[in-house]
Amino acid sequence: MSSVSLLISCLSLSVKQEQYRGSDITQKGYEKKRAKLLGPFLPQITNIQQQASSGPSSGEPSRDCSPASPEAPGPSSSSGGRRNRSGGTRDDRYRSDIHTEAVQAALAKHKEEKMALPMPTKRRSAFVQSPAEDCTPPDTSSASEDEGSLRRQAALSAVLAQSLQSPDYWINRSVQSSSSTSSSTSSTLSHGENKTPTSALADILASTLCVYAHLSMIMCVIPFLLPLPLSCLCPASTSVLPLSCLYLGPASVLPLSLCPGVPVNSRVSTKIQQLLNTLKRPKRPPLSDFFLDDSEEIVEVPQPDPNTPRPEGRQIIPVKGEPLGVVSNWPPALQAALARWGASQAKSPALTTLDVTGKPLYTLTYGKLWSRSLKLAYTLLNKLGTKNEPVLRPGDRVALVYPNTDPAMFWVAFYGCLLAEVIPVPIEVPLSRQDAGSLQIGFLLGSCGVGLALTSEICLKGLPKTPQGEIMQFKGWPRMKWVVTDTKYLTKPSKDWQPHIPTANTDTAYIEYKASKEGTVMGVAVSKIALLTHCQALTQACNYCEGETLVNVLDCKKDMGLWHGVLTSVMNRIHTITVPYAVMKACPMSWVQRVHIHKARVAVVKCRDLHWAMMAHRDQRDTNLSSIRMLIVADGANPWSVSSCDAFLNVFQSHGLKPEVICPCASSPEALTVAIRRPGARGTALPARAILSMGGLSHGVIRVNTEDKNSALTVQDVGHVMPGALMCIVKPDGPPQLCKTDEIGEIVLNSRAGGTLYYGLPGVTKNTFEVIPVNQAGAPIGDIPFTRTGLLGFVGPGSLVFVVGKNEGLLTVSGRRHNADDLVATALAVEPVKTVYRGRIAVFSVTVFYDERIVIVAEQRPDASEEDSFQWMSRVLQAIDSIHQVGLYCLALVPANTLPKTPLGGIHISETKQNFLEGNLHPCNILLCPHTCVTNLPKPRQKQPGVCVGPASIMVGNLVAGNRMSQAAGRELGVHQFLSEALQWRAQSDPDHVLYVLLNAKGAAVCTATCVQLHKRAEKITSALIERGGLNTGDNVLNAIVNRPPLFSPSLSVPFPTLLTLSLPPSLPLTPGIDLIAAFYGCLYAGLIPVTVRPPHPQNLAATLPTVRMIIDVSKAACILTTQPLMRILRSREAAASVNVKTWPTIIDTDDLPRRRPPQLYKPPTAEMLAYLDFSVSTTGMLTGVKMSHSAVSTLCRSIKLQCELYSSRQIAICLDPYCGLGFVQWCLSSVYSGHQSILIPPMELELSLPLWLSTLSQYKIRDTFCSYSVMELCTKGLGTQTDSLKARGVNLSCVRSCVVIAEERPRLALTQSFSKLFKDLGLSPRAVSTAFGSRVNLAICLQGTAGPDPSTVYVDMKSLRHDRVRLVERGAPQSLPLMESGTILPGVKVIIVNPETRGPLGDSHLGEIWVQSPHSSSGYYTIYGEESLQADHFNTRLSFGEPHTLWARTGYLGFVKRTELLGSTGDRHDALFVVGQLDETLELRGLRYHPIDIETSVSRAHRSIAESAVFTWTNLLVVVAELAGSEQEALDLVPLVTNVVLEEHHLIVGVVVVVDPGVIPINSRGEKQRMHLRDSFLADQLDPIYVAYNM
Repeated sequence: MSSVSLLISCLSLSVKQEQYRGSDITQKGYEKKRAKLLGPFLPQITNIQQQASSGPSSGEPSRDCSPASPEAPGPSSSSGGRRNRSGGTRDDRYRSDIHTEAVQAALAKHKEEKMALPMPTKRRSAFVQSPAEDCTPPDTSSASEDEGSLRRQAALSAVLAQSLQSPDYWINRSVQSSSSTSSSTSSTLSHGENKTPTSALADILASTLCVYAHLSMIMCVIPFLLPLPLSCLCPASTSVLPLSCLYLGPASVLPLSLCPGVPVNSRVSTKIQQLLNTLKRPKRPPLSDFFLDDSEEIVEVPQPDPNTPRPEGRQIIPVKGEPLGVVSNWPPALQAALARWGASQAKSPALTTLDVTGKPLYTLTYGKLWSRSLKLAYTLLNKLGTKNEPVLRPGDRVALVYPNTDPAMFWVAFYGCLLAEVIPVPIEVPLSRQDAGSLQIGFLLGSCGVGLALTSEICLKGLPKTPQGEIMQFKGWPRMKWVVTDTKYLTKPSKDWQPHIPTANTDTAYIEYKASKEGTVMGVAVSKIALLTHCQALTQACNYCEGETLVNVLDCKKDMGLWHGVLTSVMNRIHTITVPYAVMKACPMSWVQRVHIHKARVAVVKCRDLHWAMMAHRDQRDTNLSSIRMLIVADGANPWSVSSCDAFLNVFQSHGLKPEVICPCASSPEALTVAIRRPGARGTALPARAILSMGGLSHGVIRVNTEDKNSALTVQDVGHVMPGALMCIVKPDGPPQLCKTDEIGEIVLNSRAGGTLYYGLPGVTKNTFEVIPVNQAGAPIGDIPFTRTGLLGFVGPGSLVFVVGKNEGLLTVSGRRHNADDLVATALAVEPVKTVYRGRIAVFSVTVFYDERIVIVAEQRPDASEEDSFQWMSRVLQAIDSIHQVGLYCLALVPANTLPKTPLGGIHISETKQNFLEGNLHPCNILLCPHTCVTNLPKPRQKQPGVCVGPASIMVGNLVAGNRMSQAAGRELGVHQFLSEALQWRAQSDPDHVLYVLLNAKGAAVCTATCVQLHKRAEKITSALIERGGLNTGDNVLNAIVNRPPLFSPSLSVPFPTLLTLSLPPSLPLTPGIDLIAAFYGCLYAGLIPVTVRPPHPQNLAATLPTVRMIIDVSKAACILTTQPLMRILRSREAAASVNVKTWPTIIDTDDLPRRRPPQLYKPPTAEMLAYLDFSVSTTGMLTGVKMSHSAVSTLCRSIKLQCELYSSRQIAICLDPYCGLGFVQWCLSSVYSGHQSILIPPMELELSLPLWLSTLSQYKIRDTFCSYSVMELCTKGLGTQTDSLKARGVNLSCVRSCVVIAEERPRLALTQSFSKLFKDLGLSPRAVSTAFGSRVNLAICLQGTAGPDPSTVYVDMKSLRHDRVRLVERGAPQSLPLMESGTILPGVKVIIVNPETRGPLGDSHLGEIWVQSPHSSSGYYTIYGEESLQADHFNTRLSFGEPHTLWARTGYLGFVKRTELLGSTGDRHDALFVVGQLDETLELRGLRYHPIDIETSVSRAHRSIAESAVFTWTNLLVVVAELAGSEQEALDLVPLVTNVVLEEHHLIVGVVVVVDPGVIPINSRGEKQRMHLRDSFLADQLDPIYVAYNM
């Protein structure tokens, strides 16, 4: 019994009733069966008919529109009106006048809706459209090989009239239908200004997020019950359940708490665990065995919907074609037929070619074809090489490289190869070395072993050549020998030479290339017997006769153009008139003219040619097509070709075209012709069409659509199976199991007239050409091998074949299948003429986060405005969501003529997809909607309140912490000494010892300072402070160092009277670094408190001077130490524009100091008194000043001395920012305390001479050096390619024992490893590079010493980190993050890991906040307001249990302690501290904790042109700012790549992508990003972005 849906399809069309009445079923039995099947649906159908009484239903024939009727449309375009075909029924849905009016009305209504989303912000200068004169005219823009998509506007306009409703209706419909892919956001897109004010933007986003919150809740809950819209489950689509059964009441919604949890733990395989337990050094297995795929633990998998339509019919029975007839005089081979016609019908025309104007250019007779082919065969076998070493042997493969405009030369070459028994491989002419698909063609030639190419002289001259005149080596191609086949280069064979023409056998006759969905080009080998059998089958099916005339518009090198126009035509002595693509572009009516002039009986065309001819038919009133008995539509398998055939028939029926001559067919490169509609007799009933539900098709089942016209697809049959063939329908995925009668599957064919294999690819061949279908039990139905055709379809009544799509265009999203052609049709029905070119649109899918995501790329017209483009894109999103119930991931518009084209002018889909994934697409407009289509994100974590974490034996994930607390401590410290006393003692005991050496950009020592020189200089500054400043002990003094823009120097400021010291420019006698150090000790001698501050930049006072002013105000500075240049800057007009220059404290000029010594030097009465203030701007944008006592300074210096083993005989090199933190300690304090010599390298000097730092290390043979990440990054990027030149200059880094990076962040492992690898050739040991760690509460917690163990590296699971847990995994594990130890804990320092919420200590290897206890911790914050609560919370806090009496300081950083197997300097096991990130910078998204550096690392890898990136949150949206280092044309390429990588690696949807110029992201002197400053600039619209994309 046939399926219910197919029966309804038949019953809904009157012509089917006639067929059934003529079948075995009697009229009474037919009526009884019909009533029984339709019984459950009659109430619904009755109601629908009553509601739709104003228009005809799908089962009723629509009214005819006579040409004289005022409503009758005039034939004008593809969307023009058409008459109804006689003898068949029509649907008003395909009446283009109704469609167009409905679409225009819906669009006009949509324009009135207020915009709810911001338009992307773009620089006007960033993108330049192609000139109008460079663009193809509209009538030639439909040059796609996907021609079926060009005529689909008529089939979808009425659909859009209902789907493009108001946003309220659309959102409500999405919510009520529980669509998991609802594009509620895109429905509200409308016009808007280029830049939206911040307040308005925030209001818009806030209202939008409310909708998101509502929709996201429904999308998180209902997918478990109903992943499909209700419209897909109505009786029209299910044919089983009444509509009342599909109602979802309130009880049907599951609460969020009942949704299944999301495990986050990855596992190491059992096999590896056994190896680790049994072997000391196990051999590392491949990753496929090492780890298990954890996608099931990450992805939210919706439960299967019980209401999903399922196939209900019986198992399909193989369909057998008519027997292949026996012809008595059939030639034994195709060559024999050519020889016969060449001898007996020498003057009979074989081929007529046209010029570019469409006029006949040349006619090739059968005699000339035979003689020239004979000459070519003789030349190939006897004249290319020697007699003993011929170049070609029978069976060798030869490439045929001929343009479509020269079919005669191709014919001669093809038949010459057959006569020479070599295998021709026709390919397209390469236009350039970077031609789209050139690499894949090279793969084809390589797999086929092609080394010789035949071409014409004209084509050879047009090939790209090298400057030496040789043919360019095309990308991916093997070495080729080129042979010209023009007649003058051929040799006439001797009289005794005759070609060998064997009887057709299984040897390969020719190879036809085929491009797969991924873009790979493979060669389908066709045997000689298959070639002969295929010609016989086509002759029988098409009823070819000798002497007929055939017009061929297709490519004669492959597919139907080759089979009909070159092979079968010669077999039957047919006169072929070839109309190349170039002629069609210039004269679209040329093929119709040829049919009229030559009275052709057969024409082979595509839907594109029907469309073009219909567009240009007005100029040809006298055309007569009555001679055509068969109009073969080569792409009739396209489901939307029905509208093109109908439109063409409506226009040309008055010109003699008969309805029964239109014969769509289905073919594939593997099986050749699969099915073709036979030409019918005049007046016979036409085959009916099936109106199917798209919802059912997306689930692979056939359901008749009787109600919802929005999701209907009308398909026409492609006739019956070819003679002598056997056809089955099998499941497209998995084993080739036979489908049911109402199930969509892949068509497989068994025939002698098909391809035999993919040449040179035996593995792929077996899966395609040797398929044995199996039944439902898994048993083979026989031993006959079938060939997969790649066509998706089903068998209808009367064994008619219906095709609904191709495997190549199949997009599987969330388990549902969508056809790319259908999506193209929907997109083109939304005002295609105004915004995009009809034939230049590509639809493909990309895999993002464990599912396919749909991407549409189209070429935008040059005259389309930004608002029009954005409006069109937003409506396409709405239409596709409404009609197909699937969300678009990305919609991109590129400038005209920029998409890669195939040689026939179509869009190269795989190349376009590759450009999209690699960031080479360069769109001019782009719109991403990940929120609506990414529905498989893991559920947000909901923290459980009131859970207290204990100190020991804690279970976290799969990790059980032991009894050991997570804490570590350094060595004990001895007594301390005042720093000022240390300088005085050194000036007396060793006055001539050089403490500091300052270098310039040339590496020369511009200044040195011995102990006594520094002491005396400090004394003079003390005298100046006392005499001129009138300061008292304890005043704050601000020390500022003046510098020119490229120079880097320190500054100081003091709290009771505050002193500011600014460094001198290099042209002055006193150098900046020494002045800063002397000014600092001068303040200590005077009993003043110095405050270091970075001097304002002379060229950027507006941005830098307010920071100086703020530090002066906060520290209450009483005096400023500076130089004359900076004094003038501070009092200049430019400074007055930013600050009030009249309120500066007393400014003392350090260029003019008194000569006398101070009467006495100050000595602090206690060690707890303040020594200096350390002001710094954190990465969160907070300006904080911490108080450093004399005790803390001396213990800090002593701790560093012990850790690094610093003595008077040692030399260290410092390339650091000396204004704050550990950089200031190393620059100004450590040398005076320890006595070692410090070589100072200002980082700004490094920008003038990149090799300065490394050359200094080599020249002075430095063993220990300190730098910042910015310095290391500068050397890595700037000197990475100059290692050979550095080595030639004698730079040797083998002396370096310790290279410590000073930072207050997580170690940048990738940068340190790159630095070590790059300069390994210069002798740098990979063990030398390490990091230090400090914070505001304690400037130095960790610093890699000389005697401690090497820094260790661990790999942690990122999923666990997001849950505030640590789970150690193996290297290479999925979602693993490498972390390097932040250095050895300094002597006197004790750290403990604490839960930041409960303040309880954690166990070993647990993530928590790092608390520190140390004698050199800061005394507290120095602020105007004196926030005692903040002071106590950060500097004097206690544990909630464990050791409640011990005072700790909170660093504000997350990390963990892990006890390693290494031994420390004391002989105990080493405790390693791993810093993960700053607590205040973490991003709380979806209930999880994300660290910005992790997301930024992924973003920086997304595209080669991303120089730097930064992330922050804004109204619960993730904002990514990327600096573009390349051309501005690449700006929009970054948007999808950034969105993809963040979604893939972090399971987050990026809300806003901002593309800016290099250097926009603010970075402090330590190389740390100021993300909060960046956020403030973004909200204040001060970034001047290249492009801002809102991924809504």
